[in-house]
Amino acid sequence: MGQGVSNILAFEGTMPKIDPTAFVASTAVVIGDVEIGPGSGIWFHCLVRGDINYIRIGARTNIQDGTIMHVAGPHHSGGTPTIVGDDVTVGHQAILHACTLHDRSFVGMAATVMDGAVVESDAMVGAGALVPPGKRIPSGQLWTGSPARYRRDLTEAELAEIKASADRYVELARRYG
Repeated sequence: MGQGVSNILAFEGTMPKIDPTAFVASTAVVIGDVEIGPGSGIWFHCLVRGDINYIRIGARTNIQDGTIMHVAGPHHSGGTPTIVGDDVTVGHQAILHACTLHDRSFVGMAATVMDGAVVESDAMVGAGALVPPGKRIPSGQLWTGSPARYRRDLTEAELAEIKASADRYVELARRYG
């Protein structure tokens, strides 16, 4: 798994569950009620903090360097976990807070996805975008800016690239294995 002892931490007795085929970089920190699926990668300097709610990361998903993932506890709208589907790419230094990313979605570098926001399958959030609380990014669309706004529909080539990006990161993680 490419992980050291001190970077996978229990919170109140709950240890992360990491599939043996997943890659967790030595400088990433994974805490508490977190599940990471097969073939996924949590890259260098990421923080995945499932302390006051849970985080689920599906199969073949890559959470790139410096990304922060957290949740909302019961004090905030009853609490919201962070759920990331299969074949998802999350670019470097993104922030995912109490949100949902469906299968084959893409979040660009330094983008922020806030509480209760949903990025549907085959949707893309551009680099540096801010997806505000409760916003839904529909399938097949590109949203950019702060706050994020609809820019255009994705091309067939861009849709194919979302899956290809996930595939490339699975292979790269395997090489670190």
